Amino acid sequence: MPNASFKQVDVFTKVPFKGNPVAVVLQAEGLSTEQMQQIAHWTNLSETTFVLPASSAEADYRVRIFTPASELPFAGHPTIGTAHALLEAGVIKPHDGLLVQECAAGLVQLEVSEAGDGERWITFDLPQPAITPLSDAEIDELEAILGCAVSREAPPRLIDVGARWIVAQLDSAAAVLACKPDMARMKLIEQEPQETGVTIFGAYPAGQPAGIEVRSFAPACGIDEDPACGSGNGCVAVFIRDSGQTAHFGSHYLASQGAALGRAGRVRVAIEDERIQVGGMAVTCIDGQLAY
Repeated sequence: MPNASFKQVDVFTKVPFKGNPVAVVLQAEGLSTEQMQQIAHWTNLSETTFVLPASSAEADYRVRIFTPASELPFAGHPTIGTAHALLEAGVIKPHDGLLVQECAAGLVQLEVSEAGDGERWITFDLPQPAITPLSDAEIDELEAILGCAVSREAPPRLIDVGARWIVAQLDSAAAVLACKPDMARMKLIEQEPQETGVTIFGAYPAGQPAGIEVRSFAPACGIDEDPACGSGNGCVAVFIRDSGQTAHFGSHYLASQGAALGRAGRVRVAIEDERIQVGGMAVTCIDGQLAY
């Protein structure tokens, strides 16, 4: 029976079981698309990645990313988790602190920085977004699904970075944590335009460790709530920039995600004119072989 090296990596945390896990299959050349989808369904994590040789001379490796139900062209926490797994296994090494990942959304640059205390931060450049405003009727439906009001001064919008998130701003971090969406109804609106899901965010009071609380829901992809979502946080940064709120939230801030699920994810975000970076730490929880 063939096998491949396999790791399960907790992302956006340095403490095991407090972030968002991703399964990484390090040697996926022998797997068909159907097998990859079957394995992703079996792991039942928000994403499972499969590492392949790069087809671009500019890339260090290629990755395919699957939810339990479908393939994604790009996703954030799998990008960081896959890079962590490959670095830990000694498969790749940064060039002047940089890596290039190839995925269906294109080439993604990552920065790898080692802190003096041994912590490793991996930061990716968010793919260039496409932004579509929601209609008033769509916002009304979104509020009905979420069971709470969203900002109309900075109205929700669909942001496509490979993953496609409807992003909505709530009144506060407390409102985000109290939100109890109708998952069945949300799944229906996600399926028709093939959206990844809905991401909501709200600000903490000044002086808190994190600037905002984020939650990401993706029932149409087979996961009701993502514990810590890189692409969702990247799309929140796009929303903040596009709605003219960068000065209010800051061009560099720390986001918290996962508290509603008993997790403690931390995401670093940097907003520049044409560049958004999303970063986090990672820790391996399972290291072994996958038989298939």
